[in-house]
Amino acid sequence: MSPESVGSDAHNAADGWFREISSQWPGQAMTLKVNRILHVEQSLYQDVLVFESETYGNVLVLDGVIQCTERDEFSYQEMIAHLPLASHPNPKKVLVIGGGDGGVVREVLKHDTVQHVVLCDIDEAVIRVSKQFLPHMSSLLDDPRVTVYVGDGFKFLADNASTYDVIVTDSSDPVGPAASLFQKPYFELLRDALAPGGHISTQGECLWIHLDLIQDLLTTTRALFPVAEYAFTTIPTYPSGQIGFIVCAKDAARDLSRPLRTVPNTRYYNADVHRAAFVLPEFARALLKDGNDLRPVFGPAAALPAHAAPTKKILLLGSGAVARPCAEYVVRNPANALTIACRTLKSAEALAGSLRNTTAASLDAGSEDPAKQAALEKAVAEHDLVISLVPYIHHANVIRAAIKGKTHVVTTSYISPAMRALEAEVKQAGIVVMNEIGLDPGVDHLYAVKTIDEVHAKGGKIKEFHSYCGGLPAPECSDNPLGYKFSWSPRGGLLALLNNAAYLAAGARVDVAGADLMGAARPYFITPAFAFVAYPNRDSLPFREHYRIPEADTVVRGTLRYQGFPEFVKALVALGWLSLDKKDWLSEGQTWAEVMQHAIGAADATESTLIARVDALCQFPNASERHRILSGLKWIGLFSPTARATIRGGTLLDTLCARLEGLMAYAPGERDLVVLQHTFVVEWADGRADTLTATLEAYGAPDGHSAMARYVGVPCAIAVQLVLDGVLSTPGVLAPYSKEICDPLREALEAQGMGLVERVL
Repeated sequence: MSPESVGSDAHNAADGWFREISSQWPGQAMTLKVNRILHVEQSLYQDVLVFESETYGNVLVLDGVIQCTERDEFSYQEMIAHLPLASHPNPKKVLVIGGGDGGVVREVLKHDTVQHVVLCDIDEAVIRVSKQFLPHMSSLLDDPRVTVYVGDGFKFLADNASTYDVIVTDSSDPVGPAASLFQKPYFELLRDALAPGGHISTQGECLWIHLDLIQDLLTTTRALFPVAEYAFTTIPTYPSGQIGFIVCAKDAARDLSRPLRTVPNTRYYNADVHRAAFVLPEFARALLKDGNDLRPVFGPAAALPAHAAPTKKILLLGSGAVARPCAEYVVRNPANALTIACRTLKSAEALAGSLRNTTAASLDAGSEDPAKQAALEKAVAEHDLVISLVPYIHHANVIRAAIKGKTHVVTTSYISPAMRALEAEVKQAGIVVMNEIGLDPGVDHLYAVKTIDEVHAKGGKIKEFHSYCGGLPAPECSDNPLGYKFSWSPRGGLLALLNNAAYLAAGARVDVAGADLMGAARPYFITPAFAFVAYPNRDSLPFREHYRIPEADTVVRGTLRYQGFPEFVKALVALGWLSLDKKDWLSEGQTWAEVMQHAIGAADATESTLIARVDALCQFPNASERHRILSGLKWIGLFSPTARATIRGGTLLDTLCARLEGLMAYAPGERDLVVLQHTFVVEWADGRADTLTATLEAYGAPDGHSAMARYVGVPCAIAVQLVLDGVLSTPGVLAPYSKEICDPLREALEAQGMGLVERVL
């Protein structure tokens, strides 16, 4: 199996354990130890994974969800098949929708009345893979009584009205395309495809997790069938160890819980189990039969009156990666109702997903259109707090709307002059506008203020303050010449490489022009595991005042990257690729070599001429560095005489961004790394000196939230809750520079297991 063939399901098993994590069962996961991966592919419809587990045999996984294992599949296959078949007086023709692994067909053929079985599955890959790796389930697909049809179940049902005595739907969970198998039109097709007196059985989800969905399914089916019941089985590798079935009959006199014949050669099913499957635990029976909800109320919901509606309304503006972890934290509190608003309703709906108490809306925070501005102001006024995760240039517009609506605001951005200019109006409106509460800025402030206050309280002085932060690909994913990847458009990240910087060193101000920023990068040691370089970020001098350390001789805040990054960027700057100047000669149809020729002023577009010109402009310090950077330029494709450049914005920087968006994106299953370290050189009253550090090293979850998204989104959401709770209540344009603000934020962050590690070196 080549690396390119490994899909996202395989990444779930990359460390020797497969984890079944899904929004369908939030907060829990099934984990199996993997002996070896047997098969991975991306079919036309889904990720397909088969692995050999240590304790459950071969395991079939579709789109990250366990479908069957050799050890326990029989409990599900037997029950979904025998409940409708054994209660039917004479089933002859049977249709199985889904179930390409063949397990249901195997069980259907145990009934000697059955003359013909049709298996209809849309994905041939499931059938093919099951024959290879699950032959004990799929072997009877070649039985002469069986017809295998690869195609759409909806169409097959519509084409075969009044045909089948029993129809079994072995479907996946109700997300994506499978969601339609849990809706009324599908059940109408099932009913119409049944012969008189026919039965259906469909996968009906878990009592412990999906009781509300089960209630909806019974309401739907009871409107279509005279008999509709829920029955269940136990199976350890399905969520919560239990799954059920919606079983229906067209004959009002039919008792689905009474088996009419003995089924031979079963491992789980028998007549007593058949009858018992319809006997529900009291919490389920009470809701499904009587409409009485006996489920326990716990956590934050327990503090609310029974059936109380949310009391706080929050508006989240923006659809970036940090929005989802922020939203997830906000709606943990059942008193909060969240509205997620993006420029397009589709983006907002995708982001809202399965979040409780959450609705989607379409708003444009940056539009100058009067109607759109009025819509923004109306929406902001209807909420208690607005989270502004839109580009920072639009925050002032959001704050102006919040002033009118007397609505609190939280942002993760630095306070801009435009935002600071609204201070008097913010105070007059009596609202809190909390800013700089992400990672950097944000978490960095919390631990800087903590240590500085503790040192001052003990009579010490901060003589040096060094703070560096980097959002990077994890080491195993840093597989390109820059050792860097983008989880969003690279434009902002590349532009930041041209920012001027200033810092204090040994009592003197040091200014670095943007064009020279990469030349200021130096090796920076945090642990022996990493080869970091660091360079200053923006203007560090105001933080001498913000952090109240006038005694400090050195104050520097900067950025971490892997070794080799600054030199590569420096070469791109020297070659003009970070220029925002409009180039009249840029036009569609040019090859990358032709664009490169114009950009660097080469005589022609041949590779040798281009390289000679690069040598002249970059002045490489040695042969190895020359080889490394030239290889990287070739990797980008800048010397290609055939590949056509995607011209964007008429500038070299935007054209380069168009190329890097694909080349330097995170692949499925890859993870990022966030590293933040403060170093404090402390002078105590007795003359002793200490070096203190506060360090964060956090990794993203493959195919889950990135570390950056979590460490920006969650602190932001914590600030939201503290403002709503009145803990942060002082009106004004605020940032976490004081103990009064930082302490409650940091304590809540540490309660999430997201604190920094503090040491004395």
